[in-house]
Amino acid sequence: MSKRTLHLILIMSFWFTISFITNILGPLIPDIINNFNLSNLAMAGFIPTSFFLAYAIMSVPAGILIDKYGEKPVLFCGFMMPFIGTVTFGIVHTYSALLVSSFIIGLGMAMLQTVINPLQRTVGGEENYAFIAELAQFVFGIASFLSPLVYSWLITRLAPVSYESGKNFIVDLLAIFTPVELPWVSLYWVFSALLLVMIISVLLSHFPKIEFKEDEKSGSKSSYIDLMKKRFVWMFFLGIFCYVSTEQGTSIFMTTFLEQYHGVDPQTEGASVVSLFWGLMTVGCLVGMILLKLIDSRTLLKASGVVTVILLACAIFGSKDMSVFAFPAIGFSISVMYSIVFSLALNSVSSNHGSFAGILCSAIVGGAAGPLIISSVADFTSLKVGMCVIFLFVVYIIFVAFAARPLVNNRTVSLKEMFKRKS
Repeated sequence: MSKRTLHLILIMSFWFTISFITNILGPLIPDIINNFNLSNLAMAGFIPTSFFLAYAIMSVPAGILIDKYGEKPVLFCGFMMPFIGTVTFGIVHTYSALLVSSFIIGLGMAMLQTVINPLQRTVGGEENYAFIAELAQFVFGIASFLSPLVYSWLITRLAPVSYESGKNFIVDLLAIFTPVELPWVSLYWVFSALLLVMIISVLLSHFPKIEFKEDEKSGSKSSYIDLMKKRFVWMFFLGIFCYVSTEQGTSIFMTTFLEQYHGVDPQTEGASVVSLFWGLMTVGCLVGMILLKLIDSRTLLKASGVVTVILLACAIFGSKDMSVFAFPAIGFSISVMYSIVFSLALNSVSSNHGSFAGILCSAIVGGAAGPLIISSVADFTSLKVGMCVIFLFVVYIIFVAFAARPLVNNRTVSLKEMFKRKS
């Protein structure tokens, strides 16, 4: 096996680890609320807020660190910080420790995603980038699909009423470090073990030096100022903001919603619904790539927005069976939104693409603000009303589809742009 193949396998394992850890918050929210006796949903909403806020803060500095120190130190720190965060909460089981842990994990994940995208292009070669990006997207989706299932498996085996010593070595080992009343904390030890393997792998590996392309470099201060004076820049920024808010707001609170309004067990059926949400999103990305060869991207964005509104209405106001079906289906319907909004934005300018991309990527802060807005509204009214905020996010994305005026019409979205996303 060639060195390049080994490096690519390692990069795929990086994406798997990132996705496996970052997309599990939804099933954990009911546990966090119940075990820490949180007085309102907004306090639970601070968990994803702390993660995505750290992500937004660290994205730009991470690029500077790569330029100054190279890819290996950034990769090492990118995995070491989440490792410290997961071990911290594995040892200290308090709400404040969980907030700190989420923030530290977010800092590390921002560093990782900043370095891995250009690294996989350098390792695989420009001519193979499309295939590698597609494979990475698939691995990312598989990990998002599996993590809620692993959570459910651990919960059912470590719960006080079902745990039996001597049946499974891994379960017995986790039981030693996991409080009896908090079986879901075992997941953080699984994260720690996975991160430790990644840290060792980075230390033993020797990657080629990253050479940034022009569209991967940040522009000058004047280019940012010039872009920020343009109204369409803020329109697309809010478009990305609303997409991330929609994705995270739906995935994080669907289990809590199903538990409150339909009596769905968040640790079993609820976790499966979240797993299916991410699984269908992966399928949607693959289907979307085909459709974008046949349909104008703005038309597809409008259609996906309308379908999402219908599915969201079914999920919030429908019966249990309808809700259990509609929530995961939203993952499929929104799967093309990020890539289309991102590419429409870049196609709206003839220069300063690197700076514009940096502005757009900072809109990931929607993952922090969106859930917090939803939970705050829910605390003043109800979770059903809080979830209705997502309608506003989706409607704005539909508005972007109508208002966008790209310089290049009917341009399909490249796999590279499709993969420029968070976790």
